[in-house]
Amino acid sequence: MTYLRSATFQIVFYLSFIVQMIIFTPVYFLLPRKAAYRIPKNWAASNIWLARHIVGLTFEIEGLDKLPATGVILAAKHQSFFDTFALIPSLDDPVYILKRELLWIPLFGWYAAKQDMIPINRADKGRAIPKMLVRAREELARGRELIIYPEGTRKAPGAPPDYKYGIARLYSDLKVPVVPVVMHPGLFWPRHGFKRQSGHFKVRFLDPIMPGMAPDAFFRHLIEVTETASDALLVETVRDNPHIDLPPSARQRLDELAGAENREPQDA
Repeated sequence: MTYLRSATFQIVFYLSFIVQMIIFTPVYFLLPRKAAYRIPKNWAASNIWLARHIVGLTFEIEGLDKLPATGVILAAKHQSFFDTFALIPSLDDPVYILKRELLWIPLFGWYAAKQDMIPINRADKGRAIPKMLVRAREELARGRELIIYPEGTRKAPGAPPDYKYGIARLYSDLKVPVVPVVMHPGLFWPRHGFKRQSGHFKVRFLDPIMPGMAPDAFFRHLIEVTETASDALLVETVRDNPHIDLPPSARQRLDELAGAENREPQDA
């Protein structure tokens, strides 16, 4: 049944994407940028609806009230294609830092360019960060929520973290709060393969890290608070969804956490 639902979802997901592109593309490029954002938000909301009604996959967001009213950087865990659009309907005017190559994809890249998404050329290591900072400063000045994946790419649930130092440069130079965001959609919608599992997960916004820390101290603090919260949420998500098939990375991390918990009384 899981594979039947997954196959049905994939077919309907791409059909919906194609139909919406055909219907809304002419309108999208005629509207002002922010007004046009309603179309990608509607697409994202329709994907969430399809996941709920075909796959049985739902989620909730905790801590949206922690977002500062001014410009903010959201430093999010990234496991699945699902989390690239899941937050869009709940935010006012999000802007993503993304690989430059994504802007070369027909239609998708054009849509992203219309919304002034911030491309980064990873091959141009010397100039990539300064260029990104200039563009990020411009978008934050417009009151937008800047979304970045500090690990740079999708990671399997429970996989060892691999944070890139660029987030510390953003924090230090832009001087705005950074809000870590943890979630585990990869347990249900993995980064590879088409299998989609039913269940429920949480997207958790953590307390803002306010400006003023030294970059190195911030970087260590971000990793610590994010990974601690991510581990706790992994345990919670698996406990609340005992039916799901876990990827090896999640099983290994859960075993490590259980082992550490069992050792604590002896160490005390």
